[in-house]
Amino acid sequence: MVLLCHIDDIPEGAAKGFDPLQEGRDSLFVVRQGATLYAYRDLCPHYGETALPWRKDGYLDGAGQHIVCASHGARFEIDTGLCISGPCRGQTLTGITLEVTATGQVLAHL
Repeated sequence: MVLLCHIDDIPEGAAKGFDPLQEGRDSLFVVRQGATLYAYRDLCPHYGETALPWRKDGYLDGAGQHIVCASHGARFEIDTGLCISGPCRGQTLTGITLEVTATGQVLAHL
């Protein structure tokens, strides 16, 4: 398990990238919807080496309703990682299991 942050470090309805794999760029990201967190590898399934955001922490569309790949235009459901439109329709993002401690620390199971 790797400590990512405190749950309050991720604003409601937003996403935040992290590099616990020490790749020199964000290797995973976490989306917060209320008290629920969803985490995925920062790789588009359309082309496995392509990062999703157009800027640091820019993983969501303007309405905050979908994860978007800035390179390919693919849109993904936040709660499942399923691609619902774009070149990788039907594929999914690689999910990361998270744990939130009683004190609010967010841990990733890598």
